[in-house]
Amino acid sequence: MHSVSAEWQSASTAPSDEDLEICTLNYDGMVRALPFPCRRDGTNWVDRLGGMHADIHPTQWRKWIEPN
Repeated sequence: MHSVSAEWQSASTAPSDEDLEICTLNYDGMVRALPFPCRRDGTNWVDRLGGMHADIHPTQWRKWIEPN
């Protein structure tokens, strides 16, 4: 995880103007944080490192903090 002591927010409240750490529900039903920043683009999500559309269904978000 890249954020420190930040509270997770509901995915429905995610802003579209900043990089975010995203949690998703994976294939085995576990909620996991993605290891790369994402940004909301309308109803879609973009992988900010690769610039590609990310086919994800987020459950939560918090502000992305770059690792040291």
